[in-house]
Amino acid sequence: MTQTVNVPSKTSIRFLRWMTFLEGISLIVLVCVAVPLKYLYDDPSWVKLIGPIHGALFMIFIYMAWHVGTQLKWNWSVMIWKILLASFIPFGTFYLDYKVLRHL
Repeated sequence: MTQTVNVPSKTSIRFLRWMTFLEGISLIVLVCVAVPLKYLYDDPSWVKLIGPIHGALFMIFIYMAWHVGTQLKWNWSVMIWKILLASFIPFGTFYLDYKVLRHL
């Protein structure tokens, strides 16, 4: 009896890497453009526009990281902290992609 191993497709890994990039860009725009415009110039329109987009990209990024990580059997006690930390630090997702995801 053979045992099947769930290995993520290249498409899943590629999509995770794209989501890493998009989530990182949206966080940078939110933190470096939208929030300063809101508080320095009293213009919350950018936050209202970018905030929900960033939220949706963040949720998709977390789901894809869970999806690929489950299939690769990542050590979640270590990897989940790296993923979450990277997603909250501007430019953190780019570092995550460079150090971890590009090698998949």
